[in-house]
Amino acid sequence: MNSQEEQSLKEKRYPKGNKTVQDSTTKMTKCLQYKDINGDNRLFGGRLMEWIDEVAGIVAVRHCECSITTAAVDQLIFKAGAFLNDIIILIAHPTYVGRTSMEVRVDTYVEDIKTGQRHMINHAYLTEVCVDESGRPKPIPYGLELRNETERIEWEGALKRQQVRKERKTQGY
Repeated sequence: MNSQEEQSLKEKRYPKGNKTVQDSTTKMTKCLQYKDINGDNRLFGGRLMEWIDEVAGIVAVRHCECSITTAAVDQLIFKAGAFLNDIIILIAHPTYVGRTSMEVRVDTYVEDIKTGQRHMINHAYLTEVCVDESGRPKPIPYGLELRNETERIEWEGALKRQQVRKERKTQGY
């Protein structure tokens, strides 16, 4: 396939063109309150999962400009705890866009209020699906323009995670 044919295929697949990673990147800031704390006086993992799902959904809606639904959460890794009054920063961005689904990476940090330094406490990848009014998958109108090597590496990682999910599904996991 020559470059002109590839361009024509991209235009058919993504009729509205491409968006960049930065176009859809979203940051959410939270201050931990008593309602967010578990019995061990740390951030309740379920609350963090809620925030991760919310910020990933915002990224997907911004990219697709239509309704979405979360289809999978992959590699939800808890690295450290957070405590009452900690400032939590969630930064999410698209890593891959397919025909009807996309992957979103969410990194979660605790920010030191005295120094402003951040340390990661969690990262996760979520698969979001663009859906119509009936909740059925529909094509995503925008592709994803990769502008640097980091974005290309994220794209390749998304393809690998997608393959692993397919393999697990065929094995009944």
